[in-house]
Amino acid sequence: MEFMPEMELHHPATVEDAVSAHAAAAGGRYLAGGSDLLVNIRRGIEQPHSLVYLNGIAEMQGIAEHGDEITIGGATILREVAESELLRRHFTAVAKAAGEVAGPSHREYGTLGGNLCLDTRCIFYNQSEWWRAANNYCLKYRGDICHVAPGGKTCFAAFSGDVAPALLLFDGEVELAGPGGRRRIPLAELYRNDGMDHLTLAEGELLVAVHLPKPEAPVTSGYTKSRVRGSIDFPLAGVAVRLGVADDKITDLRVGLTGVSPLPFLVRGLDKFLGRAPDQGCLEDLRDRVQTQAKAMKTTMTPPHYRRRVAGGLAQKLAEAIF
Repeated sequence: MEFMPEMELHHPATVEDAVSAHAAAAGGRYLAGGSDLLVNIRRGIEQPHSLVYLNGIAEMQGIAEHGDEITIGGATILREVAESELLRRHFTAVAKAAGEVAGPSHREYGTLGGNLCLDTRCIFYNQSEWWRAANNYCLKYRGDICHVAPGGKTCFAAFSGDVAPALLLFDGEVELAGPGGRRRIPLAELYRNDGMDHLTLAEGELLVAVHLPKPEAPVTSGYTKSRVRGSIDFPLAGVAVRLGVADDKITDLRVGLTGVSPLPFLVRGLDKFLGRAPDQGCLEDLRDRVQTQAKAMKTTMTPPHYRRRVAGGLAQKLAEAIF
């Protein structure tokens, strides 16, 4: 890895101070845990002139209950999210997903906001400078072609954050702050299907918090993933499932995916499962539905067809486990 370049480091005490510091310093980046950003700086992928450190902002810390809504600060560490009894009770998949991120030491400083805003990943991008230069770079960084799909001008680098698909199950909203003020949007609107530009954040915007409405009816949920090394790796395919059953019939079913596309997303067309018994045939149909929508490309060392099959298989097994 390269040596760390010289950068200005700002320590704001409020969200408004952070936004102002970012706006005043051209080429700056927000920094919380830094488990992904600092690695990319060392590799020469990111070259910010300044960093705005967020961990001193009290508003962005912690988990709070406000009636029928739960708020999680964007700078809340992932261990706290994983261990929250409040989240485990109402949003099991969210706590489980946070607990699956990397290893215990990463979860001690990695944050919810960082995991949601994680850069997309690809074996042709997340490499050292000399390795990227030897391959004439890539479409996402200083190159002219995507090595995953050389015939086009689309980047297929995959989003690999664990927590986003779990939050999507529960209609999560994100609170953003920027030079133009604050706004709240559905989490799904934070992402676009573009490996080079996958976040819809405006210039200088900061993810302040996540807001989760409690489900109106009882549901069970969970999260699981496949990875090469169980200790630290990003998901080759990650699956979150939300399931409601009454009188042995499915009343609620949602499946979120990560690691198989430039954005996390909910599987479409699951209404056809409502009213069915969650038996073996039903869950095999669910597996097939998930598999057809997992559009994994050659962005990891593992073949795309394997990741698509794994996504379907994980959805089936997870639905069986939480039923």
